[in-house]
Amino acid sequence: MALTLEQLNAADTATAVQLLDGLYEHSPWIAEAALAQRPFKSQAHLKYAMAQVLDKAGVQPQLDLIRAHPELAGKAMVAKTLTAESTNEQKTAGLTSCTPQEFAQIQQLNADYNARFGFPFIVAVRGPRGTGLTKQDIIETFARRLNNHPDFERAEAIRNIHRIAEIRLNDKFGYAPTLGNDVWDWQEKLAQHSEPGYVEKGQLTVTYLTDAHRACAQRISHWMRDCGFDEVEIDAVGNVVGRYRPAQEQGKYLLTGSHYDTVRNGGKYDGRLGIFVPMACVRELHRQGKRLPFGIEVVGFAEEEGQRYKATFLGSGALIGDFKPEWLEQKDADGITMREAMQHAGLCVDDIPKIQRDAAQYLGFIEVHIEQGPVLNELDIPLGVVTSINGGVRYVCEMIGTASHAGTTPMNRRRDAALGVAELALYMEQRAAQDGDSVATIGMLQVPNGSINVVPGKCMFTMDMRAPTDPQRDAMVKDVLAKLDEIATRRGLQTKLELAMQAAAAPSDAALQARWEKAVEALGVPIYRMPSGAGHDAMKLHEIMPQAMLFTRGLNSGISHNPLESTTSDDMQLAVDAFSHVLQQLAAD
Repeated sequence: MALTLEQLNAADTATAVQLLDGLYEHSPWIAEAALAQRPFKSQAHLKYAMAQVLDKAGVQPQLDLIRAHPELAGKAMVAKTLTAESTNEQKTAGLTSCTPQEFAQIQQLNADYNARFGFPFIVAVRGPRGTGLTKQDIIETFARRLNNHPDFERAEAIRNIHRIAEIRLNDKFGYAPTLGNDVWDWQEKLAQHSEPGYVEKGQLTVTYLTDAHRACAQRISHWMRDCGFDEVEIDAVGNVVGRYRPAQEQGKYLLTGSHYDTVRNGGKYDGRLGIFVPMACVRELHRQGKRLPFGIEVVGFAEEEGQRYKATFLGSGALIGDFKPEWLEQKDADGITMREAMQHAGLCVDDIPKIQRDAAQYLGFIEVHIEQGPVLNELDIPLGVVTSINGGVRYVCEMIGTASHAGTTPMNRRRDAALGVAELALYMEQRAAQDGDSVATIGMLQVPNGSINVVPGKCMFTMDMRAPTDPQRDAMVKDVLAKLDEIATRRGLQTKLELAMQAAAAPSDAALQARWEKAVEALGVPIYRMPSGAGHDAMKLHEIMPQAMLFTRGLNSGISHNPLESTTSDDMQLAVDAFSHVLQQLAAD
């Protein structure tokens, strides 16, 4: 019989510990300590409580827990001395039926890993969906993590142990994140569409109005119809728009969504998560025959990444009337203009002005997005409430000195352009750190026609600076530019700067942010407020209506714009539940 929260909350400590037996390998003390936080509001509350116990326990208890785990396909498996939970998990991943070559490879990885870290390799073999990683996935993860720093790898092992415990707890409660699984599956199926040159390598690339992009739009539109949206269309710029009507014809709409294009060789969840979470919510309303006082408009924005054309936020920009006609004459790498691409896709350029939204008809815009960073992952917190989308500036720059012989030019007589940029990069690191949430990056650095025996006479570089508020960003930019001038003067260098981009910060609307916070609190997980360092479609909608975002945690250090981008169906379920709670709040007003 499945365990219930009521049963766990009411049980005496000894009984409760027994009910939670087996979550953490040979370590019942973790659950026992977490039980002091009863009553638990939810399974998510219990999971976080146990994660906190282990985090506060310190390094040695963490190492003891890691070492309590068996090696993958190791001696304990061969000797059949694994716990029942570990036996089932390794069997699900196919590790109990390795070929001799696979077994030998895993044994070598085990030996190399233990030699480097002093503890066994831990991975949640049932994976982010709970249905199991493949042997190849496990072997590739094993090999990749051998390169981690020991402290980081210890933390990564603990994060995987928490995921193992989460899945085991789901089993005890007879619980499946059904809607989270559906959202996860939609993203996996959509990722089957990728562009030539990438699809053959198993990589995901979907840029504006390519065949893969148009296939994604069709797939999303079909799923929207299946979910019960009353109106579904692909608009004049390629946005996929689904509208679920309000209970009364005159009702306003809540606008939501995100983008379905990707960077080249990117991840499956960036943007797309924000389309499928509200789709799942609409589908549940439709299944229940419910209408809300307001309608729900979900938009799969056709372009946000600026990969094929230099027109970032094209999809969301068109909705606020910010589509620049000159974009139509831009050419991609193959010489195809945007106008030609749109005509080939069957889009009507003349209709673009017609899709501009009237903000008075909307309650506001909310967006769910994967964090694209390591913070939530490191804190073992599944959801983050966004306080502001950082404003940013980008410069394309040159530092100009004198190229000279590397052997005959004394150090005190050099005008080394690369060293000037190197000094600036170190200053930018220090200056950004003063503000906490500010960030500054020299992302591109090149010595044109450089040679191993020549002092660099020119260095081309970029600067990207971001902060949660425009005044904070502007103060940092002022200091960095002043430092650049000082370095150049002192070193006898010259500089050229071109402002390539400037975007205003987008603070979250206080009322909508409060709704996200109330929803997160209701789920029993901690409210964690954080700025967004990345840009999002919400930035564009912010120009005409209130907006607020919710982040979900990412796996693999929260990496994004990368094939390793990942999150779990359990966290997606929490995002769906939080979104549904916001809908309920708005309906109750």
